[in-house]
Amino acid sequence: MSGPLAGLFGALLGEMSARNEFSVFLDDAKRGRILRGLFDTYYADCTADVIVDTNRSWCGRMPAIAQLFPDAKVIACVREMPWVIDSIERLVQRNVFSPSSIFNYSPGGTVYTRANGIAAQDGMVGAPYDALKQACYGAQRDRLLLVQYETLTTEPAKVMHAIYGFLGEPVFDHDFGRVDYDVTEFDDRAGTPGLHTVHGEVRAEPRETVLPPDLFNRFVHDAFWRDPRNIPDDLRVV
Repeated sequence: MSGPLAGLFGALLGEMSARNEFSVFLDDAKRGRILRGLFDTYYADCTADVIVDTNRSWCGRMPAIAQLFPDAKVIACVREMPWVIDSIERLVQRNVFSPSSIFNYSPGGTVYTRANGIAAQDGMVGAPYDALKQACYGAQRDRLLLVQYETLTTEPAKVMHAIYGFLGEPVFDHDFGRVDYDVTEFDDRAGTPGLHTVHGEVRAEPRETVLPPDLFNRFVHDAFWRDPRNIPDDLRVV
């Protein structure tokens, strides 16, 4: 579930740009201090030594994050695109009497219009997908770790060991047989009950897709991180 910090970060950048007549009072040093102060203020009541902030847009902000926080790292959770779209469509078809905020609460459309919308460059899936590609081929990819859904659901211990090693933190002994997360009130308000619900054992659950074959196949080759020929040798993928 995404937090609000990335949105605040983007809004501040926009307000400090030349479109604001008062931008003449701001230089990059001041902008950097203000943005760093945003993080310090938001997490002022957090005593943890390591903070994980969740948002799909951070991959598109890695050059800025590298300057503000030289030790910061990004963990990108990835899955084959057609199955991501399938999961969203499955939720929509399950909640037929509750239009979703994902589609601006519009009750119309088809599986095709919904897939086109979320896969567009400014869509819920398309935008972070493009940001991910930027990060994977960018100058800051040494601070990036890609975690594949398939590995996480079949070898969760292996994935968590890789994450702790990537972060330089001691390994924690997780119980993969009982993982629970529920924000029912938020999901209901978004018109998408079950959007963030996680419960039970970490495991792979094979299923048939609800997408028509032509739509599924349109996205089947988008998992560029699965082809060694398409990714830099120093990009870490688990």
